[in-house]
Amino acid sequence: MSHIATFLTITLKLVFLTFTWFQLSSSLDVGCDLFQGTWVAGAGPIYYVPMCPFVDKQFDCAGNGRPDKVYLKYTWKPNNCKLPKFSGVNFLRRFQGKRILFVGDSLSLNQWESLACMLHASVPQSNYTIKKTGGVSTFYMPEYNMSLMLSRNALLVDLIVDRKRGRVLKLDSIKNGKSWKGFDMLVFNSWHWWVHKGRQTPWDYIEFGGEVYKDMDRLKAYELGLRTWSNWVDSNINSLKTRVFFQGISPTHYNGTKWNNASPKGSTCYGETKPVRGSVYPGPDLPAVAVVKRVLRNMTTPVQLLDVTTLSALRKDGHPSAYGIGGKKGNDCSHWCLAGVPDTWNQLLYATLLAKGFHLIPK
Repeated sequence: MSHIATFLTITLKLVFLTFTWFQLSSSLDVGCDLFQGTWVAGAGPIYYVPMCPFVDKQFDCAGNGRPDKVYLKYTWKPNNCKLPKFSGVNFLRRFQGKRILFVGDSLSLNQWESLACMLHASVPQSNYTIKKTGGVSTFYMPEYNMSLMLSRNALLVDLIVDRKRGRVLKLDSIKNGKSWKGFDMLVFNSWHWWVHKGRQTPWDYIEFGGEVYKDMDRLKAYELGLRTWSNWVDSNINSLKTRVFFQGISPTHYNGTKWNNASPKGSTCYGETKPVRGSVYPGPDLPAVAVVKRVLRNMTTPVQLLDVTTLSALRKDGHPSAYGIGGKKGNDCSHWCLAGVPDTWNQLLYATLLAKGFHLIPK
């Protein structure tokens, strides 16, 4: 009798998941580009920070005193299809018993916290746990035995401390990749720390091919580092067992002239309350995007790019600005408010997972 009950349970689960997949995937088209579209006024966010207590203070713009709330109500609308509604329960069922790892800088932290909040809002009574061990943070939902993890690694390749030379960035070494094995899904990200200069430069020297440099062209260094990462993925990841994503390049908004704002008050994201109109960002393209696409094209392991640059560039209103840590201190036009833009990144991640391998129906 127990075998019959188990069989029926498994069958019902498969029927439910198949039906859910059909419902959600039917809102897309095979030729749809999810990453081209416009921001439109919509409903409220999927979650509110007071109900998601593990959001970092630096991302809690409303809690830090941001007076406007319209930035919470914009929805991403692809040009030629509908973006499937995010279902946290379906996501959790899909990844029941699985482990997901985000690897990257504080923009990865932004997206990881966003997804954790979205899942928590779907199952608010969950006896979740959240802990940090070394450089790895883990959000765990025991009801689904699902782990959502974050490994802070801003450069992906190795950064070592040498007694004589100090911090050395080794562009052709990636020993830290050992800790990325064995996951069901990996979401990588790296860019922002490659362009920091002066006292914020994260290294003292760069090493590549046995040669040591005091510095080099940052875009060149970035590409060399990404190629080392791509070789590691091609050599160590079985695409039949692990799905791999690259988070994409998140833009900053420190120069208002890029969105045709000549006003001194609008010279950064401070005071911005609305997205750029339309679907084309008037500023120049980030050259790092071309580097990422070139590296991914030359890989043997399929890596899905979450091409969030353009849609995020339109959201000059989405940053903490003066409402980051402590409120009204500094002007953060690099990270994103939560709730906010990273929620859309995760909706696109979800939609991409749904669409993979399915023939999709136009709206």
